[in-house]
Amino acid sequence: MPLLIAMTVLGFSGYAALLPVAPLWAVHGGAGAGGAGLVNGVLMLFTVLTQLVVPGALRRFGWAPVLVAGMLLLGLPGLAHVLTDALGPTLVLSAVRGLGFGVLTVTGSALVAELVEPARRGQAIGAYGLAIAGPQVLLLAGAPWIAERLGFWVVFVVAGLPLVGVVPALALARMLDHVPEEQERAPYLRLLRPMVLLLGVTLAGGALITFMAQMSSSATLTVLALLLMSVTAALTRWRVGSLADRFGPQPFIWPLVLVTAAGMAIIAWAVRDPAQTDGPALLLGAAVVGASYGALQNLTLVVAFASVSRPHYGPASAVWNIGFDAGTGLGSVVVGLVAAGTSFSTAMLVAGALSLLTLPLALRRPRRAPVI
Repeated sequence: MPLLIAMTVLGFSGYAALLPVAPLWAVHGGAGAGGAGLVNGVLMLFTVLTQLVVPGALRRFGWAPVLVAGMLLLGLPGLAHVLTDALGPTLVLSAVRGLGFGVLTVTGSALVAELVEPARRGQAIGAYGLAIAGPQVLLLAGAPWIAERLGFWVVFVVAGLPLVGVVPALALARMLDHVPEEQERAPYLRLLRPMVLLLGVTLAGGALITFMAQMSSSATLTVLALLLMSVTAALTRWRVGSLADRFGPQPFIWPLVLVTAAGMAIIAWAVRDPAQTDGPALLLGAAVVGASYGALQNLTLVVAFASVSRPHYGPASAVWNIGFDAGTGLGSVVVGLVAAGTSFSTAMLVAGALSLLTLPLALRRPRRAPVI
C-alpha cells in the first residue's frame, strides 16, 4: 500500500495540476472559450476509451509494462506543454494524458483489491481515496494561482511528477504474482448497480465543480465552497472505509443518496438569486454534497469488488471508473443545458432529482461473488 499511495499521489498531482491550467494555457495561446473547453473534454474522452482496454492490456502484457506506460503517458505530455500554447498541440497532449490517466485510474483501484484482503478493503480504499483527493484539494485551486504568480512552467514541472511515479510502479509490479487471466466473461450485470450509484452522485458533484463559479455571485465564496466540498469529500472517502469493513457498505449507501439530493436542494435555494448568493446555504450545501460525494466513491468501489471474483478485479475497476467519469461529464452537460433554458437553481434541483432516481438501486441488496 505505501508504494501504491506514492504512485497515486505522484500520478494525480500531475493530473490535477493541469486540469484547471491546461485550458488557461490554450487561452494564453489565443483559443476562445469553446477551444478551452475542448481541452478537458478530450482528456476525459481518451480516459474513458483507455479504461475500456486496460483489463485486456493487463492480461496480455502484465503489470510492469502497463503501469510504467501509464506513468510515462501522463507525465511526459505535462512537461511538453511548455513547448507551445497553440490549441492543436494542446489537444493532442490532452489526448495522450488521457491515455495515461485511464491506465492510472483502472490499475490503481484494481491494485487495492489485489494487495489487501477483503476484510480490510474498505479501509484500504479510504487511504487510496485520500491519496487521490489530497493532490486535488491542493492543486485544483492552487495551480491557477501558481501559473499566474510564478509562471506556467512551474505547473508544467508539477505535471511531470508522474514520471517519478515510474519508480514505485516498478516496485509494485515486482511484488505482484497474479496477472488477471482470460476466463469466463466478467459479470458486468453485477457491476451495473455500483456504477449507476456512483454515476448519480458524481453527476451532482461534477455539476458543482463545473458551474460553482458561474452560480455564485462572489469569487471568494466560490473558492470556499469548492474547497469545503473537496475537503469534506476527502475526509468521508477516507473514514467511511473503516465503517464499511465493520458493518458492510449497504447500511450507508441509501442514506447517502438522500444526503446528495438534500445537498443539491440546499444549493438550489442558495443560488435562487443570481445577483446575491446565500453564502451560508451555499457552504452548507457544498459540505453536504461533498460528504456523500466522497463516501459513495469508497462504498461503491467496495461493492464493485465484492460483486466479482479475483480474476475480474480489472473489469470491475474499469466499470467503476467509467461510471465516475461518465457521471462527471453528464453533470456538466445536463446541468448546462437545463441552466441555459431555465436557471442554475432549477438545474441544481434537476441534478438532485437525477441522483435521487438511484435510490431503488441503493435499497437493493446485491449478491456477493464467490472468493477465488
